[in-house]
Amino acid sequence: MTASVPPAPCRAVVDLDAIEANTRVLVASAAGARVMAVVKADGYGHGAVPVSLAALRGGADALGVTTVAEALALRSAGIDAEILAWFYSVRDDVRVALEADVDLAVPSPGHLDPVLDAARRTGRRARVTPKIDTGLARSGITLDDWPALLDRLVDASEAGLVEVTGLMAHFAHADDPGNPVIDEQVARLHECVREARARGLECPVNHHANSAATLTRPGDGFEMVRPGIALYGLCPIPDDGYGLVPAMTFSAEVLMVKKLAAGQGVSYGHTWHAPRDTTVALVAAGYADGVWRLLSGKLDVEIGGRRYPNVGRVCMDQFVVDLDPDGTGQADPPVRAGDTAVLFGTGADGGPTAAEWAEALGTIHYEVVTAVRGRAARQHVRAGRQGGAR
Repeated sequence: MTASVPPAPCRAVVDLDAIEANTRVLVASAAGARVMAVVKADGYGHGAVPVSLAALRGGADALGVTTVAEALALRSAGIDAEILAWFYSVRDDVRVALEADVDLAVPSPGHLDPVLDAARRTGRRARVTPKIDTGLARSGITLDDWPALLDRLVDASEAGLVEVTGLMAHFAHADDPGNPVIDEQVARLHECVREARARGLECPVNHHANSAATLTRPGDGFEMVRPGIALYGLCPIPDDGYGLVPAMTFSAEVLMVKKLAAGQGVSYGHTWHAPRDTTVALVAAGYADGVWRLLSGKLDVEIGGRRYPNVGRVCMDQFVVDLDPDGTGQADPPVRAGDTAVLFGTGADGGPTAAEWAEALGTIHYEVVTAVRGRAARQHVRAGRQGGAR
């Protein structure tokens, strides 16, 4: 009999029922607007295909991705829902997108050229969503460029080359719900929609709201919302009881337990010395797996319902935790090799979370979950969570 390959010592367990439940929360918050689930970057590191299926079960109407390749991967998995892709080069041949019934954003005047070329060469009418720069100053058609592009869109629509499904934009301050720039951006997109409709473009489905706006501004008057991070149970604003459940639990195996004498230095550079005789555990994950080296000495893990602090520097594939940080002795039962250390998860019972990591790193939890990589195997489970309205 052939010997099996040992499993990866670290893993990201993704609860698909949490994704579905979070989607239901967002559908309820959207107050009748359609919901486009954003599953770019491999579903924010959670696995784009299983996440997409869970979001669709939860009531999402469409899927949003960054690249055409991401969209085609969903199509290859048999997903036939509406998909919008918003990044491609002005030099790209996008015929493959049209042939796969993938909608394309138009984020600049130059991006209309490859779309029209693909429509002519395939004989297919391209479904497009022009992206307006309403104030983020990132991708998007500037308000100065909009009138000329609108002329081109009208001509292309009359020629049977494009169907303008709606306009889209992105907020600069949605995570600060009282910021006046939000209202300014909303007004600008509404004005562009009005202008497009006045020229005969129906624009039936327009969208501006990300997760934060979906939760805090459901009455902005657009036909669809476009949540991303909240699908994964991570709230982009101070949580006010929305009922989101983090879907990813990042954990690793305890490889060994050893005793240290007082004064012994730990890990590279001996940045930490044992203040007393103690016991430490070696956890099998490191910065190659998404445990940031900048977290050295700043993260806790949860083992058997108790938190333990990291001591010494995080290494490429391992780090050390102190099992007796207060000098009162080990927990009963003691930590043993083979136990599971939770690096971040739901936060239930006081366990560590991705939000804690983000605060320690001075970043956002989006970056934390999308950084889990390398040997961290993805495991998708259904934990039986029930979704619903707030």
